[in-house]
Amino acid sequence: MTSPSPSRRHFLTLPLAALFSFSHAFPRPPTPPATPAPAAAEALVDGLLFFASKDATTPLPKEDKVTLDPAVAQSLSLRLAKVFKFPHFHLIGRHTQKVFKEYESWVVPSKDLCLKIDFQGPAEGGGLHVHLQLWQDKKVLVKSDTVISPGQPVFLGGPKWRGGRLVFVVMQQAPAK
Repeated sequence: MTSPSPSRRHFLTLPLAALFSFSHAFPRPPTPPATPAPAAAEALVDGLLFFASKDATTPLPKEDKVTLDPAVAQSLSLRLAKVFKFPHFHLIGRHTQKVFKEYESWVVPSKDLCLKIDFQGPAEGGGLHVHLQLWQDKKVLVKSDTVISPGQPVFLGGPKWRGGRLVFVVMQQAPAK
């Protein structure tokens, strides 16, 4: 068997070289980026907005009533009365929010008052080291570094309102079993 003539070898090499060059002239479409993993949440917190007053009547219309487990509401009212010296605490706002490891979290129980939470790290007993900022509109009212733990609510005194005072309570929910 004889080998192909040099001109014939050259004839076969050219189409292969052209095919190789052509395939690199049009690169493959880029691989779509992977969907980002959801942000890691450390815990769930409840933000409760209370109106502390000397009046037993609630400031909310009946259709806007915010609910809370009666035993929790009673326990919180007793604890709040020791700190804020008002006889009545009316729950007027509530919001449950995840606390994220790498992002700020916002607890917004009303349109005017909200709480920014920055996770600082885990605390003993399953709690969270956090930096809290209580905001009213675009103004910071209170800043605090604290630990939030299940069963240990944090009370933040808010502004005076309608002859009483607003009080923000933040509580870490117990982990699901």
